[in-house]
Amino acid sequence: MNSHIKKMPYYLSPIELRKLHHVLVEMLEEVDRVCKKNNIKYNISAGTLLGAIRHKGFIPWDDEMDITMTRNEYIRFRDVCKYDLDKERFFFQDHTTDVHYPWGYGRIRYKNTEFVRVGQEHLKMKTGIFMDIVPLDAVPDNKLMRGLHCFYCFVLRKFLYAESGMINGKNVLQRGIYRFMNLVPRKVTFYLLDRLAMRSKNDKSKYVRILTYPLPKRKVYGMNRIWFEEVENLEFENRMFPGTKDWEGFLSYFYGDDFMQLPPIEKRRWHPAVKFRLPY
Repeated sequence: MNSHIKKMPYYLSPIELRKLHHVLVEMLEEVDRVCKKNNIKYNISAGTLLGAIRHKGFIPWDDEMDITMTRNEYIRFRDVCKYDLDKERFFFQDHTTDVHYPWGYGRIRYKNTEFVRVGQEHLKMKTGIFMDIVPLDAVPDNKLMRGLHCFYCFVLRKFLYAESGMINGKNVLQRGIYRFMNLVPRKVTFYLLDRLAMRSKNDKSKYVRILTYPLPKRKVYGMNRIWFEEVENLEFENRMFPGTKDWEGFLSYFYGDDFMQLPPIEKRRWHPAVKFRLPY
């Protein structure tokens, strides 16, 4: 078994990064199998979608994987993972399966592995190589309500981030504010988040969003729902997975019109780790 446990922060080597890619593809194949078996709709998204379009696979320096699904599909996926997910290798993680998990979306974790990023080593959640499973919720059609909805999402996100922010805040004042916010029990924040999600299940709204993840600047209304309803199979690491048909519109929204251009070398960074261990 390949094993790399580092006490000091370090960046994965290109060889380690490529091995991580193989593990993430293995995880995506399992998610794809579970979704197909149970007729659950999902999309590869964010940097994973950009990699599919620009590289036919991973962005070479990327160390994560993202898929999205509507809230209803997400709940179904979470439920079927209890009996359909290969529990020898993987487990589904969100606040309902791990009381210490601090984020507002789910993850599939690879058992008996490690990937702890710098700044998260103090968190008590279960760790391991992961891929993000991100639920999408409706954004109000009324413009005034959109603004209030966006602000409420911002507040909830900050409370969920408090345990990290009290260590990683930019200055003493910010860390102190997060430390105070962290006194609010996480279950209270998740209760409010779950209520918001249930109120945001309108499947006919024009826009959707990730409730606890910031939108691109000046994009306060969310993402076009049609991006997640009209899909096609896209090539990714010599396999085919579902992604939006209007990938150009989606990627322009997130990364700008020049998304096909490679960023400068100094910006091609992946996350530094304090612990990393592959499954084989």
